Amino acid sequence: MKKIFRILLAVVLIGGSLFAIAQVLKNNKKKAEEKTAIVAQTNATVAVRVSPVTKSAPDLDVIANGNFAPSQELSFSAEKPGRVVNVLVKEGSSVSKGQVLATIRVDQLNVDLASAEAAYQTAVTDFDRYTNAFKTGGVTQQQLDQAKLQLSNAKAKLDASRINLGDATIRASINGIVNAKFIEPGSVVAAGTKLFDIVNVSTLKLLVTVNEAQVANLKTGKQVKVKASVYPGKEFTGTITFIAPKADASLNFPVEITITNNPGQQLKAGMYGTAVFDFPDQAAAIIVPRTAFVGSVSSGEVFVAENGVAKLKKVTAGRVFGNQVEVVDGLQESEQVIISGQINLADGVKISTIQ
Repeated sequence: MKKIFRILLAVVLIGGSLFAIAQVLKNNKKKAEEKTAIVAQTNATVAVRVSPVTKSAPDLDVIANGNFAPSQELSFSAEKPGRVVNVLVKEGSSVSKGQVLATIRVDQLNVDLASAEAAYQTAVTDFDRYTNAFKTGGVTQQQLDQAKLQLSNAKAKLDASRINLGDATIRASINGIVNAKFIEPGSVVAAGTKLFDIVNVSTLKLLVTVNEAQVANLKTGKQVKVKASVYPGKEFTGTITFIAPKADASLNFPVEITITNNPGQQLKAGMYGTAVFDFPDQAAAIIVPRTAFVGSVSSGEVFVAENGVAKLKKVTAGRVFGNQVEVVDGLQESEQVIISGQINLADGVKISTIQ
């Protein structure tokens, strides 16, 4: 009898527990359904970000990158063969125009010069003698003319010998710095052997390219802000000295900007530089973020927010300034243009704005 009682008691306890569990699950389901209904009601609107439509002057600053080049750069080569006697400069030396850089021993040229000088002196003596004799009738006019011709030829050969010998003395033809030296005393060089590279970096040229829309706003003589990547905190001033009259193969126009180097000559040829072209006094225009356009700028479609609803509008896009686009027609200053969330939008969909 006790055994049966225990079984009945266990059944009653288990049944009570199951009933309590069922009630808890029922209540939890009801609460979940209530929360789902609230979320569904909230999600009936699409979250978007908006930007007010305003008029402002477009920022037409154009950045063009290029490399600095020396204002002058020359390679000096031997014009006559011979042995290098002296090298009077080293790499990094500052040189001025006309300064002797090196000398080459050219024995044959010295012999030629001595011979030419002797021939010239002989021709001078003969001409003087024939001139005096002609006055007394001792020689004919033809003989005097022949002596004059010989004197002229001797003078030409002497000048040529002096020039040839002068070519054995290597002189700088520009002011600058010796960038490279390719000879040492004792080197034997042939005509055309490279001797020195000299660069002038007191002024530099920044070579950049701009497109046809940008080149129309440039003119020679205009000052330009210039920056060097290795000196991020410094700004240099350059002047446009050349604008190509013809575009290159990529339909861009080469532009040359001349910069006066500072006394320490911090700028070096070959450095990476940036030119900033500014175009002030632009008329105010409606400009919106590029992200406002559905798909791409070429679509000509944007959404605007009106009383919690997204409205699709057709607009006419104008100039593109990086991440900003000019809108020529289709928007008013008082409107709010949607700049994100368009992927979930259609015309007339309810929206909620987020920061």
